[in-house]
Amino acid sequence: MRGLGMRFLSVLLLLLMPLAAQAACEGHDLRDDLPDEIRAEMEQAAAAIPYPEGNHWVATRGDTVLHLIGTLHVNDPRMGPAIERLKPVIAGADAVWFELNSSDLAAFEREVMGNPKVALITEGPTLIELMSEEGWNRIARALAERNVPAWMGAKMQPWVLGSILSLPPCLLRDPEAKQGMDRRLAALADSHGLPQHSLETGAELLALFTATPIEQQARELDMFSAMLGADADQLATLSAIYFEERHAEFMEFSRRDAMARSGLTPEEFVPLWDSFMLELVEGRNRNWMRHILDIRDQTAVIAVGAAHLHGNQGLLKLLAEAGYSLNRVAF
Repeated sequence: MRGLGMRFLSVLLLLLMPLAAQAACEGHDLRDDLPDEIRAEMEQAAAAIPYPEGNHWVATRGDTVLHLIGTLHVNDPRMGPAIERLKPVIAGADAVWFELNSSDLAAFEREVMGNPKVALITEGPTLIELMSEEGWNRIARALAERNVPAWMGAKMQPWVLGSILSLPPCLLRDPEAKQGMDRRLAALADSHGLPQHSLETGAELLALFTATPIEQQARELDMFSAMLGADADQLATLSAIYFEERHAEFMEFSRRDAMARSGLTPEEFVPLWDSFMLELVEGRNRNWMRHILDIRDQTAVIAVGAAHLHGNQGLLKLLAEAGYSLNRVAF
């Protein structure tokens, strides 16, 4: 399922591979608009999930020490103090692991932007023909807000188009937007000359977004066209939750917000959400664990989107099941 994945590409390509500085994106916390009973229900649901909180955990087994740091892939000035607190952690590490390290991420971006067959529809009908008139008109309006010509958007692969629309216009205009926690940690690792590794390959990541036939992607884009077009309020909300270190609530809010914006019934929405979680979160976690469990007799930092930490298939629970002792520490 790619439609819901498109909607959250900013969250998982950016809490996946990054919130803009307040000067660039001003927004308010949408949780403040929720009725008290709804907010309490959301918080209770998040609290019931394994390891729902904490952006910094230490997993220990024998002589192996893993610092798991949940990241946000977009810039926020509040990251500065957190990085200061994490400096001793990086200085004491033997290696740092990212979803994609800097060189692999750059290669992935070059492949997406430089290979027309990856990013663009190079033959056959465009999205104007593949989508309903109503759905395409919604997309065209959202593109106009981002200064992207509709004719250009019509030739984009649906997952690429969805990733653009998942980011608010203010973030796209911010030159510092990509200076998220991952990049800050990478720069810190560079300053210590530490080896930096990738938990997955660019090809594996790309396969997540390209495996589904374009016709199905277009149908899903049509279904979710009403919920595409993220705004500053959504990003402000997710950023606030991140700095509260409540990553399970992050996903619970995202799930509820997505369902409300989609206009779908719970019966329609839940299978799509579950598929999204299975592919973009849980499946990747299991893939990453192959590499993480090979780290032995050293101290390593594992820096990944915070959404990957919690849950029955989250990295923390998977490590506990593998015999690691876990302790939450300061972030």
